[in-house]
Amino acid sequence: MLFVKVIILVLLGLIVLSLGAGMFSLVKERGESSRTARFLTIRIALSIFTFIFIAISFFMGWIQPHGVLPPGY
Repeated sequence: MLFVKVIILVLLGLIVLSLGAGMFSLVKERGESSRTARFLTIRIALSIFTFIFIAISFFMGWIQPHGVLPPGY
């Protein structure tokens, strides 16, 4: 389903944004505040939620795995 794939892409984009915000906070504030830890905690939470969402989508039949190699190899 296209909707599930869009949700997964949005979650992955949010993970990358949170990682970038954490890096920017670390460089700008030199680790003097707790913003870096908060951004990285958000990234971890989003990663766990994304993994759980992918697993649920697989078991519900919304997404199907496919092999990397074409059939016949």
